[in-house]
Amino acid sequence: MAAEAGPISKVLIVVAMQTEAMPLVHKFKLVEAPAHESTFPKGAPWVRYHGNYKGLHIDLVLPGKDAVLGVDSVGTVSAALLTSFSIQTLKPDLIINAGTAGGFKAKGASIGDVFLASDVSFHDRRIPIPVFDMYGIGARKTSAVPNILKELNLKIGKLSTGDSLDMSPQDEKVILSNDATVKDMEGAAVAYVADMFSTPAIFVKAVTDIVDGEKPTSEEFLQNLIAVTAALDLAVTKVVDFISGKRISDL
Repeated sequence: MAAEAGPISKVLIVVAMQTEAMPLVHKFKLVEAPAHESTFPKGAPWVRYHGNYKGLHIDLVLPGKDAVLGVDSVGTVSAALLTSFSIQTLKPDLIINAGTAGGFKAKGASIGDVFLASDVSFHDRRIPIPVFDMYGIGARKTSAVPNILKELNLKIGKLSTGDSLDMSPQDEKVILSNDATVKDMEGAAVAYVADMFSTPAIFVKAVTDIVDGEKPTSEEFLQNLIAVTAALDLAVTKVVDFISGKRISDL
């Protein structure tokens, strides 16, 4: 990989929601790629912001709004498609998947905590056939970043991904089996694609809601989204600042 030959130069930040993305767009002074310059296929609602920051070229991509309903195109399908196309066209040295997540108080998570994921897996791909069951879970280690953890004092935990905001009893059983501290709707899909194309990826997740708490997840998520996005913005900025001038092996 190019990143191993010298310092990291191209970073791809994959974000699911516009609310999560805009503080980072402003922080890094990124500009939106105009439609006539788009590297994305015609018809895709995906959005790309780009710019240079502390010696790094940053591309921040998000899946955009659903063409019919106008909401953010969250979930694993959009995330996988966007990540795949972005890796092939933008050729990043490193991917940062940044976003909000639900956290488990039983595993020590609190509202506003920011975690780096050590491992990722799925919790809603139940295939009860030998070996296919392991494929469904899709457990994989993320890129090791011991120096980022040490320097930035972020929490670390396992991330479990599914396409529902709520948690069914079946999902809960698998999440417990996955030993997850945080749950989201994109991470394991981004990891799957990054792994396929041998691109290092790290996962920065800020907790908006306590999954095993008293409040309904949807209510707590919306209540805390703006405030927690500020914590996410700060953490991602610290990560990018740390990455500047370093090789993958220095992380």
